Amino acid sequence: MRDGVVLRSPRTEGEREAAASACVRKLGLHIPALTDGIANGTERAYTGWPDRLYLIGRGGRVVFKSAPGPFGFKPAALEEALRKVTAADM
Repeated sequence: MRDGVVLRSPRTEGEREAAASACVRKLGLHIPALTDGIANGTERAYTGWPDRLYLIGRGGRVVFKSAPGPFGFKPAALEEALRKVTAADM
């Protein structure tokens, strides 16, 4: 409500996509936004709730997964993972 976005929980994928589009517009996001399927398959596979930081390597594999945020966010750990990934690419 603070940002002027009030939505009910979606019951279909179409409702979920419409809600995500509304959030992107209302919040002025300028980054790509993706939605999980209505069955929350990605959420179950990656346990991203409440929020996590992930680093995906060039091969599409998860090379870093933070503890749940915000308290589990360790920027130094993500930085180290980024250094390892970029060093492996050289």
